[in-house]
Amino acid sequence: MNTRAPGQSKLLTMAGMVKTFPGVKALCGVTVELSKGEILALLGENGAGKSTLIKILAGAYQPDAGEIFVDGQQLKMQGPADSRKAGIAVIHQEFSLVTGLSACENIFLARPLQTYSVIHLQQEYIKAKELLDKLGADFDPRTPCRRLSVAQMQLVEIAKALSDKASILVLDEPTAALTPRETSRLFILLDQLKKSGMGIIYVSHRLDEVFEIADRMQVLRDGAEVATTATHFTTQAQIIKWMVGREINSRAVSKKEVVGKVVLDAMGLTHGIKVKNVSLEIRSGEILGLTGLVGSGRTEVARIIAGADIPEKGGISLEGRKLNLQSVGEAIREGIFLLTEDRKNQGLFLDRPVHENFSIASLFRFAYFGMINKAREIKAFLSHKETMGIRVSTPFVRVRNLSGGNQQKVLLARWLERKGKVFLLDEPTRGVDVGAKEEIYLLLRKLASEGNAILLISSELPEVLALSDRILVMHEGQIKGEIKDVANATQEQIMEIAIQ
Repeated sequence: MNTRAPGQSKLLTMAGMVKTFPGVKALCGVTVELSKGEILALLGENGAGKSTLIKILAGAYQPDAGEIFVDGQQLKMQGPADSRKAGIAVIHQEFSLVTGLSACENIFLARPLQTYSVIHLQQEYIKAKELLDKLGADFDPRTPCRRLSVAQMQLVEIAKALSDKASILVLDEPTAALTPRETSRLFILLDQLKKSGMGIIYVSHRLDEVFEIADRMQVLRDGAEVATTATHFTTQAQIIKWMVGREINSRAVSKKEVVGKVVLDAMGLTHGIKVKNVSLEIRSGEILGLTGLVGSGRTEVARIIAGADIPEKGGISLEGRKLNLQSVGEAIREGIFLLTEDRKNQGLFLDRPVHENFSIASLFRFAYFGMINKAREIKAFLSHKETMGIRVSTPFVRVRNLSGGNQQKVLLARWLERKGKVFLLDEPTRGVDVGAKEEIYLLLRKLASEGNAILLISSELPEVLALSDRILVMHEGQIKGEIKDVANATQEQIMEIAIQ
């Protein structure tokens, strides 16, 4: 039977949440409170406990201790269905849409409008259109989700939450793949939902946007609450200090004059409508920033250089020698490595242990007569673990259990062990907390100082400005501008080029 918490007037209270996994105490008595018409930012490094809290709220995990109250009524959740019935909608960074179905079908997939076994398709379409129109959507509800942009799929997820009459909305890294314009539209929408009385929990590593949209902030570290404060009572520097336990200044990454020779020269690369006559060169010791709006062709350029796609026109030279790459394997043998933007689907073997993910590109170093020398493999990994600060208790842990920052470090260690000449890094800090981000920044600058040529692709303009020696800006498959004086460049200057 539901019971009311004494003196409880909050929309949501998660009181004394405790959750332990083998060898790890993920939550140590954390309490979260959310009011109606409030946006609460939940902050912390990867591994701080944010994801565990969200999964408990979504019904995916059962807490070892603690209670949950919604509108003052105690909630006993046995699974996700109980969470939805309580009016809780969680939109994960990786959407839960069936891409082969239409937006309309996805909205009503869990709760179809039906009489007995007859589904009322026309009623669903009308209702879906009303919901999407309310959210400012510009597409037909009958459109298959596989044809929608990330921002449009996000609207479908929110429409699904509204169709379930959700009063609590949880957003996990909602702007990770959005353009600045799409992010602005999302913020306007969230403000409207807040004014309607919805309570919103907002999880993000992007502190600038958190300060723009959140009413309160709660910071976790190592599974415990560090601080909770009204947004206007604190600063980014203080939040970062609470998150990592020390002060961070990621702009203070030392740079040097680029004096090396050209390592990689790409000339007139063309591939469909995504890449149109793109030329660029990267020198030894240089970090070349490549930026632009999502869909501008940045990733496609990296895929061509890495041998994943074959250009229709143009060519690539490495140290003055023309290449004819036909596969990723050929590029790897030439010392050209791609750190993909989608590490979970394209970079990692999630259910394999950390040491295997590390060594997969360098097995020839550890193989003798067809057998892997596991001791040598482990020793090599432990060396990188020490120098890169990879936080993992044992090399035999499945890589899916690591935080985003540590997963990214494992991928970087994979390529460092292989030893190359050109590193193509596509969104290297996406979904990575501020502490791990600083460590990756320092690692990239060290790579450059050792004479490697680095192509840095990023949507985060502060990151591009902090790390790059030069910046190329793309728009609709073409290079639209080059910024050489990075020290005096601004985000506004980059955006002006990106939208021209």
